[in-house]
Amino acid sequence: MAMTLCCVTAAEAQEPVDSLYEELQEVVVTTPKGVRKLRGAVNAELISASELKRAACCNLGESFTTNPSVDVNYTDAATGARQIRLLGLSGQYVQMLTENIPNFRGAAAPYGLGYIPGPWMQSIQVSKGASSVKNGYESITGQINVEMKKPQLDPSLSVNMYYDMMNKLEVNADGNMHFGRNWSGGLLTHFENGFSGHDGNDDGFMDMPRVRQVSAMPRVAYLGTKYVFQAAAKVLDERRISGQDEHHISSSTHGMPLYRIRIDTRRWEAFTKNAFMFDRDNDGNIALILSGSLHDQDAAYGLRVCDTDQREFYSSLMFERKWNSVHALSAGLSYNYDYYRFRYRMETDADLALQRSVSREGVAGAYAQYTLNLDDRLVAMAGLRYDYSDVYGPMVTPRMHLRYNPADDLTFHASAGRGFRSPHPLAEYSYLMASSRRIVIADNLHREAAWNYGAGGSWTVYPAGKKLGFSAEYYYTDFSNQLMLNLDRDPHAAYIYSDGGRSYSHALQLEVSFDPVSELSLTAAWRFTDVKADYTGKGLSQKPLTSRHKALFTVGWSPNMGLWQADVSCAVNGGGRMPESYTLADGTPAWGARYKAFVQLNAQVTRNFRHWAVYVGGENLTNFRQPHPIIGASDPWGRDFDATMIYGPLQGAMVYVGFRYNITKYL
Repeated sequence: MAMTLCCVTAAEAQEPVDSLYEELQEVVVTTPKGVRKLRGAVNAELISASELKRAACCNLGESFTTNPSVDVNYTDAATGARQIRLLGLSGQYVQMLTENIPNFRGAAAPYGLGYIPGPWMQSIQVSKGASSVKNGYESITGQINVEMKKPQLDPSLSVNMYYDMMNKLEVNADGNMHFGRNWSGGLLTHFENGFSGHDGNDDGFMDMPRVRQVSAMPRVAYLGTKYVFQAAAKVLDERRISGQDEHHISSSTHGMPLYRIRIDTRRWEAFTKNAFMFDRDNDGNIALILSGSLHDQDAAYGLRVCDTDQREFYSSLMFERKWNSVHALSAGLSYNYDYYRFRYRMETDADLALQRSVSREGVAGAYAQYTLNLDDRLVAMAGLRYDYSDVYGPMVTPRMHLRYNPADDLTFHASAGRGFRSPHPLAEYSYLMASSRRIVIADNLHREAAWNYGAGGSWTVYPAGKKLGFSAEYYYTDFSNQLMLNLDRDPHAAYIYSDGGRSYSHALQLEVSFDPVSELSLTAAWRFTDVKADYTGKGLSQKPLTSRHKALFTVGWSPNMGLWQADVSCAVNGGGRMPESYTLADGTPAWGARYKAFVQLNAQVTRNFRHWAVYVGGENLTNFRQPHPIIGASDPWGRDFDATMIYGPLQGAMVYVGFRYNITKYL
């Protein structure tokens, strides 16, 4: 995936370049509109900066409102943890990348979607399926790569402010400047604060946590003729406060104090990229990438505690070269080291001592990837990785991608590949502690492994000179071993264990786009997912809390040469299965066996001026919110308290306003 400095024109919207040199040297031409399919072997699409501005897009987790392929859902009704779903499977099977470097793994996964502010992002690339072997073995359902604003752009200064009716304020500012011919530097800053809690359903709990976050990212770049260099660092400090709201509960519950959740996170990241060009005409280069992160998180869920200290180091040495316009080779070595230290108490008993555990894993690997390009009509890419984990042993990761364009407006693609993932249940499922469920983690967890197969095509026609596009794609993910989160076995427990039995996901998506006039774009998409595993010991059953059907309709209108921009998106989320329930004293179940379909409507209007813009919008304007999202909210210290039964929105209609300011070439 390209580390694009900005979005490119339609003619230039190609698969991301392999060369780090090209990534740094790419020139900005124009800003395209919307989501574009990227040419090349991998089935990928680019979400441009202009597409991100069609919604509030306060952070990465809110950037997929108009994208039919990616869902973002809350994991519980208390902590604000969010999870991506791609091809019907949860986010741990999507490899998250920032600037093509693996990121937000382990303890950062539950809240990582909130760690990248929307105004920082230049583009997002979403690739479906097993993806390339260059970035590692972890991608199973796809990769999501986020490109930040680059310092080597024209000097600029940008400010974005956002405020919503839930009393949340965000301020973002970024700028960059050049130092001589080759050097440039930039700084991105972010501040957000939720000034008050909100309890729209009167259950005594805040609908969303109050989040205070401060982050900054300075970066520098050097662009030479034989050597290019990038370096950046990021620091983040965040506090989340949730639980019972003292404004709605004036006294303790059953003689107990208020149930409160507090999560304090301090995170540091740094990376450096170096590329040496030995054959510039053929993109020949040797590149070295180094990155590391420190993640310190202290969390209290009532009387439960989970403090996590995570350290990561990643390095990659790459060789890349093209032979004429037909053949290209990429090869490299990589090493990844993970360290986790936990202090935790899983019981609601303050007298119990904290338990401690430490885990380490080092993985060394090598890969080779060959690309065949026959005049952009037939593009084939085959890659093979070999990695060795000092905990789980060897891994062999083959991946194959094929794209065939029999005509300019007709494309077919297919892919197959394998992926692996090391389990870190205490870090990734810490949000389960916002519940009275017993958390039972099995011993001797195994590494996850799965095959992914996909195929699809797209066709564009021009009736009466108007662009009409059709696309269809199907993906099948087959696990040979999966880490299971089982909420069915016991309604008062959460079992986490490795399962070598059959489990799979089918995902089918159909999409139609139409531009009746140059100022108006329409999109309609429908997706069907069938995700099954053995949760009850009685055979395969549907994954709970997962909708099988989803339809998305979007309208974008930009009259008066873009001075105005109006966007509407309507999502119809199908029904699904709830986990097994327990029985109340009167013989009725605590919750229903299924949940019904629901509709969400988002809209935003933007008025653009030369250097600034104002926008006003609304989210969930249908005002649907999941009834009783917290089970046993009246007694959070009791055995029936459960905040993890989430399938829909947690808050009703919400209105926001915002302001953007941008000035370029001010020096």
